[in-house]
Amino acid sequence: MKYRQLGNTELSLSELSFGTWAIGGAWGKSDDQEALRSLHYAIDRGVNFFDTADVYGDGHSEELLAKATKGQESSIHIATKFCRAGDIHDPKTYEMQQVEAYLDGSLKRLERDRVDLYQIHCPPKEILEDGSVFGVLDQLQEKGKIRHYGVSVETVEEGLICLQHPNVKSLQVIFNIFRQKPLEELFVEAKKKGVGIITRLPLASGLLTNKFSLDHEFEEDDHRRFNENGEQFNVGETFAGLGFKKGVELTKELEWIVEGRVNMARAALRFILDQDEVTCAIPGFKNQSQIEENLQALHTPSFTKHELNQLHDFYAKEVHPHIRGAY
Repeated sequence: MKYRQLGNTELSLSELSFGTWAIGGAWGKSDDQEALRSLHYAIDRGVNFFDTADVYGDGHSEELLAKATKGQESSIHIATKFCRAGDIHDPKTYEMQQVEAYLDGSLKRLERDRVDLYQIHCPPKEILEDGSVFGVLDQLQEKGKIRHYGVSVETVEEGLICLQHPNVKSLQVIFNIFRQKPLEELFVEAKKKGVGIITRLPLASGLLTNKFSLDHEFEEDDHRRFNENGEQFNVGETFAGLGFKKGVELTKELEWIVEGRVNMARAALRFILDQDEVTCAIPGFKNQSQIEENLQALHTPSFTKHELNQLHDFYAKEVHPHIRGAY
């Protein structure tokens, strides 16, 4: 395992880490015992960072992380998120009393006295422009309840707003072969400011595993079924905003990246790790075999400059026109 600094903080994170949305809920059926086995397997192989949120299974993924990391609180770093348990458009959701209540709830479920990275969970742009929430997070940091804080954003514009606040130490962004816009400006500016980049949806909700056929049907409680068009939350969180059928069609055009890299999932993760500005990628998982497979990206050959240029051209000409929603 290789480790990268989270911006200009003292945190050194495994470049391939994991998100826990899938083991909490909204990705179809999950098994807690399998989730715990998977977490232990990842930790045993050097993974030292996990991302979660208070709304993943109504806090269930936080509880699973508490069990998996018991006694390793100083060496296994956890990021969690807040605001989506309330009305994300109501300014009161971001006031001290409410934010501290969210934080205390997460700390109780995580069985920790402090969270390593506390992130605002995709708030509206007007909340970030107002900026009051950053003062609240400063106070919670002074209280010792959070080590560092950052923001999970939906758009490049939101990310640039966050970079105006000096104590923001990380940005969590949607970034993969189908979502390359952050490369154009956001990654460059974040590096200048000493802000780490955590990339979510690295496999575009599974599209970049190249395992789906056009007639695939997802389970009723899987967000890939009920949020394909942004019915429940931002459309970009599902299939990178492309829609399922268009995503499958575009995936077939990418099969050339597999040559020399075994399969598309490994290649897609390698693409992200080849970006110097990225601190870590956080694919999701539901079982140990998915952890095993994703970790193979660490041993997958990097892309050449020519290949990266090909992928950029593919994104600009074939993908970009089909992405829906603000990004």
